[in-house]
Amino acid sequence: MSGADAAASFDPLRPRLARVAYRMLGSVADAEDVVQDAFLRWLDTDRDQVREPEAFLRRVVTRLCLDQLKSARARRETYVGPWLPEPIVEEEDEVEDVTLPLMMALERLSPLERAAFLLHDVFGVSFEEVGETIGREPAAARQLASRARTHVRAARPRYDLPKEKGMEIVAAFFAASRSGDMTAFRGLLADDVTTWSDGGGKVHAGLKPIQGVDDNMKLFTSLARFFAKEMSKIVRYGMINGLPGFVSIEPGGVLQTTALAIEDGKITGIYVTRNPDKLGHLGAVH
Repeated sequence: MSGADAAASFDPLRPRLARVAYRMLGSVADAEDVVQDAFLRWLDTDRDQVREPEAFLRRVVTRLCLDQLKSARARRETYVGPWLPEPIVEEEDEVEDVTLPLMMALERLSPLERAAFLLHDVFGVSFEEVGETIGREPAAARQLASRARTHVRAARPRYDLPKEKGMEIVAAFFAASRSGDMTAFRGLLADDVTTWSDGGGKVHAGLKPIQGVDDNMKLFTSLARFFAKEMSKIVRYGMINGLPGFVSIEPGGVLQTTALAIEDGKITGIYVTRNPDKLGHLGAVH
């Protein structure tokens, strides 16, 4: 079989393989590299002997991701400030199965727990295949997924927020925070709200999460003074890693994404990504 034949069988699977890789790694660029590496291996495979190409390639991608996670963990230990996964701005008809808070919770799992949980709970892969993929017996794979499930339970959405309602709250958040209307802003926040700001040491951002409504009010009251001098510009509203949010250009020309976790109509989490290394794939949006 030729390279063209290999591409013809691989390309329809590429989006699904990329979803697996991104959820394993939290990096768009790393996920793309892994999928391309999987394609090169597909070229060298006796494809006539592969009965289920998708299952075969999912195993290849997962194993490549497990190798990547070892070095990624070392890099995260020296990361400047809070780490957030690279933001994915979804198209209208897409539904995100792994939200941003869940992606962050996955970071606390071992690589094998992460793989077992994602493959089984998110992608619906049998424990027999999960075990074969990660080199464990099915019972061990089941135990890994169960342990992971316990660790990430709090990060899974407890109910579905209608998208329209989420976008209303996002628009109100943008208007109040940028205009300096702190009374309206306070009304949007839950008492236990937390803000994460990921600048990666490349642009100005908080070096630790800001927890609680009082400290967040102080933060955004201070930021309002900057917005009064140079207003943010909305690029687009949309769903970002399963959460309602927006892409904006901030004072100084910094591209930024903001995603909001919302429970019972109140904002419980504010996730701000400013690290330019994580936003390059959004370059076409502004």
